[in-house]
Amino acid sequence: MTDTWKISAEVSKTAARAALVAHEDATDWPDTWVVTGMEVADHLPEEWVFEVYLDQEPTCCDLKRVGRLFEGKPPRFAVEKLPETDWVTESQKGVDPIRAGRFHIRTPEHQADPEMVDFVIPASQAFGTGQHQTTAGCLAMLDLMKREGILARRIADIGTGTGLLAFAGMHLWPGAQATASDIDPVCAGVVRDNMALNGVAEGGGAGELTMVIADGMDDPLLELRGPYDLFIANILAGPLVELAPSFAAAIPSGGNLLLAGLLETQEARVRRAYRALGFRLARRLVKGDWSILWLRRSRVR
Repeated sequence: MTDTWKISAEVSKTAARAALVAHEDATDWPDTWVVTGMEVADHLPEEWVFEVYLDQEPTCCDLKRVGRLFEGKPPRFAVEKLPETDWVTESQKGVDPIRAGRFHIRTPEHQADPEMVDFVIPASQAFGTGQHQTTAGCLAMLDLMKREGILARRIADIGTGTGLLAFAGMHLWPGAQATASDIDPVCAGVVRDNMALNGVAEGGGAGELTMVIADGMDDPLLELRGPYDLFIANILAGPLVELAPSFAAAIPSGGNLLLAGLLETQEARVRRAYRALGFRLARRLVKGDWSILWLRRSRVR
């Protein structure tokens, strides 16, 4: 297994959020470096830890690159080599089940809740176990869409990670044809394993899901299966803006678009990009520092 190193610093909430935004705007950021920011503890909402995971021992140049994400003098960084393990999986072990809308998301070691729609998502190499506020917010918003009478015959879940949001959409609209995609090849096996674990049918018909690996909409199957009544993209603010034209091309008038992965401070920029393409806000939800947006297409340009 490849060595994993971590660069970390304890900073203010304001500094961490600004650094996360700067990371998204950085054009020379290595693809294999993973950036996270989170509260040190629930009772310390203004104190955050900012972390960068990389597959090599960081050099002085690497530390300077991370430091440039911060305005003014960079914080004092700690550098450590992590044990030879999958840190993403380890970070997700032992997490408590979550409840979002009608959904109950748990790892295999927890019991099902018979009163709720239950999905089992093991700790894995892919993002999207439901623990992150954006994923939980999307589940709640999908539940709201169903209660508001939205109909979906074709569903796309871009940046699917574990497949969870696609699974939720298929439960809410059981006759829909669903397509899930992610840029990370690891997700293909993760999603298929989770489909088997949760009884999700694979295929191209009604009530079935197909998983593809693609960068945005760059896959013939994604284009062929559109237009989509329900289009889900839980990625990052930068790609949401960059991919807006290709996403819009796959959504008809009256179609529904669920966007997440953006900080509340990035919401205005994202909404401007989609407003120019004929989308209007139907509902918004804020989970912590993250915005979850339900947009509807009012016209085609």
